Amino acid sequence: MVPYDFTWIFALTVCFAIFDAYGIGANDVANSFATSVGSRSLKLWQAVVIALFTEAGGAMLLGAGVTDTIKDGIIVSSGFSKRPELLMQGFMSALIASSSWVMFATYLGLPVSTTHSIVGAVVGMGISAFGVNSVKWEWGGMGKIIASWFISPVLAGIVAALIYLISKYSVFRAKNSLRNGILAIPWYFAFTLTVMMYYIVSKNGKYKPISVSADVTTGVWKITGDWTSIGIAIGATFGGVLLICFGFVVPFFIRLLEKEEDLKWYHLFYIWLVPTQPVNTNLSAKLRTQFTPDQVDAAIENAEAGEETVEKKETAEAVAATITVPAAAAATETSTNFATGAYNKVKGLLYNSLFMDVATVQSANAKTAHDAAVRYDNKTEYLYSFLQVCTAAFASLAHGSNDVANAIGPLAAVYQIWQTASVTSKVDVPFWMLAVGGLAIDLGLALYGYNIMKNLGNNMTYHSPSRGFSMELGAALTVITASFLGLPVSTTHCITGATVGVGLCNGNLAAINWKLFAWCFFGWIFTVPFAGSCSGLLYALFTRGASFSYGGF
Repeated sequence: MVPYDFTWIFALTVCFAIFDAYGIGANDVANSFATSVGSRSLKLWQAVVIALFTEAGGAMLLGAGVTDTIKDGIIVSSGFSKRPELLMQGFMSALIASSSWVMFATYLGLPVSTTHSIVGAVVGMGISAFGVNSVKWEWGGMGKIIASWFISPVLAGIVAALIYLISKYSVFRAKNSLRNGILAIPWYFAFTLTVMMYYIVSKNGKYKPISVSADVTTGVWKITGDWTSIGIAIGATFGGVLLICFGFVVPFFIRLLEKEEDLKWYHLFYIWLVPTQPVNTNLSAKLRTQFTPDQVDAAIENAEAGEETVEKKETAEAVAATITVPAAAAATETSTNFATGAYNKVKGLLYNSLFMDVATVQSANAKTAHDAAVRYDNKTEYLYSFLQVCTAAFASLAHGSNDVANAIGPLAAVYQIWQTASVTSKVDVPFWMLAVGGLAIDLGLALYGYNIMKNLGNNMTYHSPSRGFSMELGAALTVITASFLGLPVSTTHCITGATVGVGLCNGNLAAINWKLFAWCFFGWIFTVPFAGSCSGLLYALFTRGASFSYGGF
């Protein structure tokens, strides 16, 4: 091979890398925002707008400038040194298999690990190329992946449950839960934003991250990293946020929720200058509709039960006769006017993508789980919706900086081989790849993320802002702590485990949709073998199948 040979492989790899990034957005990023949208702290279109900045920003500003040629070093790459074009084909096969599985899982509503998908695809390619012995099955390779199926959800569930229980007993069950919540919010904000600052400072490459390691021979644990610089950054963040919250946020919420003044969100920034506002008489009804709409609907149904008269029935029939079913209209227009029908289909797709209320999409099992959950004061819950926006944005930023490599890493390796006709252990990642990957992730969330949010954001257990905040912060802390200790975790598995952990804090096993959880767990286990099998078969077809060059044609 000489440089710039096999341009068609590079071109196809670009296409499937973008498709894989699209799938990551539709699946992984949807996990990040599922709890916020499911608890109604954010609307679907608002989550898309936030992700547009955090995912693309995380990918472009904090994404890895250098990546491993072989993802996680799970197979030996030395066998490709004499035939680099075969590694190009291998990564192309891996991306085809990985992207296909992620999109298929998204279609089924399965939250799966995109990291495990590409890892499984690379393993399959390695086995197809050099056999089973080419894969590192020990702890440093596939052993970590298998262990993470159990470590990730358990750790995240424990951490998220602890965070929620602190709120449950110190805030919600207090005599004056609203005032306790208002006074607790500054500490939660300070802690959350400090964790975010630590992550950003550790990822920007200017400071050595704090890490823990053990000497195998002596058994002595060592803590390394730039303690001084990182300590100053997180200390200043914690103190600054605490000062701002007690100076502006606490007075704002006292007037908004305790005194029920009709304040706007922008009054927060100059709350001391805002004169006394009229009482907002619709506040309680608005919050009840936003956070417990099922209870509102049930009350309406109970009030109307047994009261239908002949006159009401005739009126209902008359109204029903005037209703036009949109789907039927669209179908008729499609048969007579293809352009109009296509327009209506695209319009419907965009509506689902941006404006679907995923919290209303409930299965029978989910309704049972919701009924078993304990509900608390809506005003106190409202406080946590602001925190939840922060944790969702943080999870998305972290995701954009880390998981964009799942799609872009193999592409960068193929690009390097295409340019140099050689194989190296690490390759530079061009900025344009990070930008394309980040934008494709955003597009995936915007157009198809709702399909995952319907399951994880609402069907697994009842979501409220306080629960969603605990789930997101618990998952984020687990990922950061695991990286600190060198333990293998998956962000997808963490948010699912955190969801179950918080759901169990209701004190009732029926508060969890166990059927859905089992379905998700099946998807986790099936990801590696499915992606690996598809990748291995594709690689065998590409490299060992019949061709015009076979036999000197």
